Amino acid sequence: MMKFKDMPYERIDFAKAEEELKGLMQELREAKSGEEQFETHKKYYRLNDHVETQATICQIRHTIDTTDAFYEKEQKYYDEQMPAYSNLRVTYQKLLYESPYREKLEEKIGPVAFRNIELAMKSVSDEVIPLMQEENMLATEYEKLLAGAQIDWDGETLNLSLLTPYLTSADPAVRRKAAEKQNEYFESIGGKLDELYDKLVKNRTEQAKKLGFENYTQLGYLRMQRNCYGREEVENLRRQVKEVFVPFAEKLYERRKERLGLETMTWSDEQVFGPEGSPQPEGTPEEILAAGQKMYGELSPETREFFDFMMENELMDVFGRKTKAVGGYMTYLPDYRSPFIFANFNGTSGDVDVMTHECGHAFQGYLAAEDPIREHADIGMETAEIHSMSMEFFTEPWYHLFFGEKNTEAYTQMHLEDAVMFVPYGCMVDEFQHEVYDHPEMTPEERKQVWKRLEKEYKPHLNYGGLKFFGKGCFWQKQHHIYSYPLYYIDYVIAQLCAFEFKAWMDRDYPEAWKHYLQLCRLSASKFHTELLKEVGLKTPFADGTIREIVENLEQSVAAGRW
Repeated sequence: MMKFKDMPYERIDFAKAEEELKGLMQELREAKSGEEQFETHKKYYRLNDHVETQATICQIRHTIDTTDAFYEKEQKYYDEQMPAYSNLRVTYQKLLYESPYREKLEEKIGPVAFRNIELAMKSVSDEVIPLMQEENMLATEYEKLLAGAQIDWDGETLNLSLLTPYLTSADPAVRRKAAEKQNEYFESIGGKLDELYDKLVKNRTEQAKKLGFENYTQLGYLRMQRNCYGREEVENLRRQVKEVFVPFAEKLYERRKERLGLETMTWSDEQVFGPEGSPQPEGTPEEILAAGQKMYGELSPETREFFDFMMENELMDVFGRKTKAVGGYMTYLPDYRSPFIFANFNGTSGDVDVMTHECGHAFQGYLAAEDPIREHADIGMETAEIHSMSMEFFTEPWYHLFFGEKNTEAYTQMHLEDAVMFVPYGCMVDEFQHEVYDHPEMTPEERKQVWKRLEKEYKPHLNYGGLKFFGKGCFWQKQHHIYSYPLYYIDYVIAQLCAFEFKAWMDRDYPEAWKHYLQLCRLSASKFHTELLKEVGLKTPFADGTIREIVENLEQSVAAGRW
């Protein structure tokens, strides 16, 4: 193995890569058996792994230091070159799909891979490449608009990330001031936000029409690789959330209001857990990382091996620096079979969330690296997020390593409360996007009215307390998934509900629940999402009654005083 800093980088020559890919396509056509075609397919793995690895090294190094001119230029190169190469990959996959030896290939790489190829074939064409490039450009413009915020805070200039800790201050006056500053900034760019989203909706609708769809929602489902459920199942899930989950979440908001000792709780108050503020971890960033190593060392032999591997090879860049990109992510370097975690520790409980959430993704990537069939790593996001959100619960017995005696109980309760409160919001974001893409002709003002109506259905308690921008139905404009990753949000909800099932299971029998979690990680994407759940003993949240059962388990947990 190799430390990340020692991994060599060389720009991919896409003309050469495409030539090689075309050569493999010719080999597939000339092959005389399924075995021969599979041997060619292994060469495809090697080519693709190399392209992905170099592009990912570039992306990581660009986000680690956004002032590095070399990697900024390289990143721009991949943004321009990748769409055409991705389309050629689909052309290659089409040959597998239409192969006379399809049955043999399906034995090797599985039916899920072929269903995903089918979805990919329907969702791209050379005709929409210019529109896809424009869509990328508009999404990047939105991200830059948010990243460029300059907010005056007592003479200091803050961006939106640096303002975040003030939004969860124990002092209600500080929280309110931070919320007003955030609101003012969004108000100042409101016109631009409307214009960008309007262009994105029209662009995506045009892509859908060119590809023969009635609207973008249908295309969006294909691009999100929803290969075993559709709109009907998602609508049924949202209906159940409105019926049983919203009333439960509202009770928790009521509890939070009482805990804070407030007669009226406004949006800026509900961001904080209790009168002392939200629980913060103890110790330096280095100590948090060391606590993570101890935690994963004790959790299981597999997690110990994984975390030691990450530390030894310097595959985590989690300390905050001014020149780093904002946010956090986990990605994968196929040539080295190495996950990589990027984050910005800032002294809040979010640092611990990174240790548990992103390590859930990375742990699964580490285990799945043992599987030689690359398609099995092609996980749908609704499954990938189960690995991370469940890991947040499985690490509960070690929270004290981060929060000490004083804050462990508060963090455990806050973590569960926030997870519950997220579910209605996640559904609201999803329903909003369905409405928008069903009616692309809506004006920006009409979209805001839709959001206001949905807020009343999903978060009836909500009171912005006079924050003008948010109060007029614009809160969704700060949710970057809506702009940059259309229809990718319900995946978090599906996964969170599955994680709640694991939570109830581990409360009953921790070793048994962990065994099935490991099984889910190792199965990766070798089966369809709904089959994976069944295989490991989870119920699908799409089925009638599952969400009611989840809420009943959570209510029993509250009644028993466990949180």
